[in-house]
Parts: sequence; C-alpha cells; structure tokens
Amino acid sequence: MTPTESFISHLIELRNRLIRIVIGFVVVFFCLFPFANKIYALLAAPMLAKLPAGGQMIATAVTTPFFVPMKVAMMAAFVISLPHTLYQIWAFVAPGLYAHEKKLMVPVIVASCLLFITGMSFAYFAVFPVVFGFMVKSAPVGVAVMTDISQYLDFVMTLFMAFGTAFEVPIAVVLIVRFGWVTIAQLKEVRGYVIVGAFIIGAIFTPPDIISQFMLAVPLWLLYEAGVIVAQFSSAKPLKENTIKA
Repeated sequence: MTPTESFISHLIELRNRLIRIVIGFVVVFFCLFPFANKIYALLAAPMLAKLPAGGQMIATAVTTPFFVPMKVAMMAAFVISLPHTLYQIWAFVAPGLYAHEKKLMVPVIVASCLLFITGMSFAYFAVFPVVFGFMVKSAPVGVAVMTDISQYLDFVMTLFMAFGTAFEVPIAVVLIVRFGWVTIAQLKEVRGYVIVGAFIIGAIFTPPDIISQFMLAVPLWLLYEAGVIVAQFSSAKPLKENTIKA
C-alpha cells in the first residue's frame, strides 16, 4: 500500500468512527428528549431547594423554556454516550499502539469515565447546595432571588466541567510518569506550586465564597497526591518506544 493509499484509508476509518460517535450521541439524545423537562427539574433541584418558600426560577426569553431543557438533554446524552465515544477513539488509535500501551489505555479510558462522572456527582451533591445556599443568603433584604434558567444552566455547566476535569488529575499524573516525561521526585518538588495553582483554579471557577473555593481546590490537590501515589506503584519504569507492537 502506497503512502497516499494508507493516508486515505486512515481518513476513511476516521470518518467512520466519527459517524459512529455522532450516531451513538444522537440515539441517546432522542431517547432522553421526551424526558428533557424532568431532567432539567432534577438539575435545578439543588437551587430550588435553597430558594425561599414560594421561590422559583424564571425564563426571560421566549424560546428559553424549550431550548434549555433540550441543552440539558444533550448534556446528559454526552455523558451517557461517553463510554461509546471513547471506545470509538480507542478503536481508531489502537492499531498504532504497542502492546504495553494497549494494556495501559483500557484502564485509563475506564478510569477517565468514572472519574469524570464522579467529579460531576461531587459538584451536584456536595458543591451545589453550598454554593446556592451562599448565593441566596447573600441577597440584600428586599431582593427576590429568581435565577434565569438559561444562566443557571451555563453556571452549572461550568462547575460540572471544572470538577469533572479536576477529577481527571490522577490519570494525567500517572500517564506523564508512565511515559517518562517527569519523575516522581519532580512531581513532589512542585507540590507547592500545585497547591497554589489549585486554589487559583478554585477562585476562578467557583463563586467568591471561600467554602466553594476550598471544595474545588482541596480535592484537586488531594487528587494530585493520589495520582503521585498510584504512579509510584504502577510505574516501576517508564514506557519504552522500542517495545514490540502486538
């Protein structure tokens, strides 16, 4: 096979994998769409629980009551179809990986999915009640807190992504050690910078109250430490590029 033919075959394979990813997402989305309003109600529950008696959320645009629940259904479809998406990515890159890389990537993909969902769950069950309680209590006397549902969705999406990504830190730490990019000693040396960076990230992606900032910064730091510990036990030596392919 000539280089041109090989390149074209890779493009065709990439196209097929992308089509399968889109199909998987669309199928899940259409299954969830009839329940979009109920899914949004579940997403809004932490905020509604902190509002005063009789408090409610509002829609300030004509199309918002339709499009916001649809966006929530799309978000849920993305999370549910994530394992399928990652499998298609894995199936595309697997033929070019070495045997030891294949053994490493399977647990990495599974752990990545679980950690991302765990991060979102932590945000929903632990962080949202604290953040929304702080916001409602901070309102001046005589001000009725009635959050727009579109702005609320943007806010919780930001927190979901922040915590979901933060919980991927152990995976990143293990990989950079396994591939020999850094050593355990170097990771320990930069611990102080990591702690400072964690609190900076917490200040950027959370409201200004100190509690919610700690709720992102402290887990981020602890997850970094967990990644260092796992890397110590899982990487007797870095991966070598000259290992024979499977």
